[in-house]
Amino acid sequence: QLQLVESGGGLVQPGGSLRLSCTASGFTLDFYTAAWFRQAPGKERETISCITRDSGTTKYADFVKGRFTVSRDNAKNTVYLQMNSLKPEDTAVYYCAVERGLLLFRLCMESDFGSWGQGTQVTVSS
Repeated sequence: QLQLVESGGGLVQPGGSLRLSCTASGFTLDFYTAAWFRQAPGKERETISCITRDSGTTKYADFVKGRFTVSRDNAKNTVYLQMNSLKPEDTAVYYCAVERGLLLFRLCMESDFGSWGQGTQVTVSS
């Protein structure tokens, strides 16, 4: 059974850093494009970043450019999101998602993905 598990969330002060992980089980990530999304209370889920299966293409939402970096280690079946210079407005539940064979010609959207993790809470507060 295909499963995605996010980890690494928590409470961090403004300006701090966190690294989220998304580990797949029941399948290999080698052929899947992956993405990170987030949803803050009362807001719609929004795209953060996406990465192709070979890390050849990455896309970022404007609001995270220069602060967040997506990466993956297919040998570990894991996708990462390094988040630096965190702000209170980054507080949200963060989700990873994957889709087999998805090509990236633009920033990916929620509707592009069929497999999702359960989310991990990130809270940025002093």
